[in-house]
Amino acid sequence: MNGSRRSSPQEIAGILRQRIRAGELKPGDRLPTQAELAEEFGVERGAVRQALRVLQEDGLLTNVSKGSPPRIAAPEPVRGEEPQPTMVGLAPRLTEAFSAPHVRVDVVCHTAETLMVAIGEPLRLIHEGRIHPESIDVRILVPSRDIELAFPVPVEAHGDDNPVHQRWLAMRNAQGRVLQHNLKALRSTHGIDVHVTFRALPFTPPVKLYLLNEEEALIGYYMLTRRAEEWGSQTLDMYDVLGSQSLLFSFVKRTGRRDAAFVKESQKWFNALWETITSDLTLS
Repeated sequence: MNGSRRSSPQEIAGILRQRIRAGELKPGDRLPTQAELAEEFGVERGAVRQALRVLQEDGLLTNVSKGSPPRIAAPEPVRGEEPQPTMVGLAPRLTEAFSAPHVRVDVVCHTAETLMVAIGEPLRLIHEGRIHPESIDVRILVPSRDIELAFPVPVEAHGDDNPVHQRWLAMRNAQGRVLQHNLKALRSTHGIDVHVTFRALPFTPPVKLYLLNEEEALIGYYMLTRRAEEWGSQTLDMYDVLGSQSLLFSFVKRTGRRDAAFVKESQKWFNALWETITSDLTLS
């Protein structure tokens, strides 16, 4: 895989996990032998055995023994994973997605705050040389600055000068610029082909959606609440959401026809928005 260094067991497990999730390795298929995997990754068999144990503990392999190569486990009929808050659940899903050679992340969100924070983990692994994507393409849909947002909004009506809207716009732009900068820096530091594009929605999305490599869809509902926050010299009393606390529900293409249909339709919905009613967006 990389003539300058050897892969760790965790990296080997991550690459094999991605192949399973992408359908390159299907339920019932046998893995290559430990000797073949050791040769592919340039490691000793002990590292391969550790990686296989990790995948077995994750429920992805069966028949793990010294006698014969293990098989890919069939997915559980009912997903056992509980939905997690976005800030907790998104980072590991992004890390796995960034283990693929060609990374594609499509996002519908209110601001890029949660994505900006969660993407720090895969970026750290790239900088440490533990994952090695060749290209990264990120497309993000956020509300236009020119629309009247459904939220956040002041509890008491304001005139044309709406400080709640000004606060949201400043956050949207600042977080988007940081995300864009951190990803595009990979071009010069690691030679990765990186593209980050924002477009503006003509409405306020009631949900957040993350589409990872066209293989997984993560969706969460924005829950409205009343809260107060200091902004400059003002205290803003507003109806707003805490996106980082939204529970993320995962749908994985390889899990079954129901999940596969949800991922496919979610991707079609995103593409339709991107290509039709959204507009160019420059963060400023």
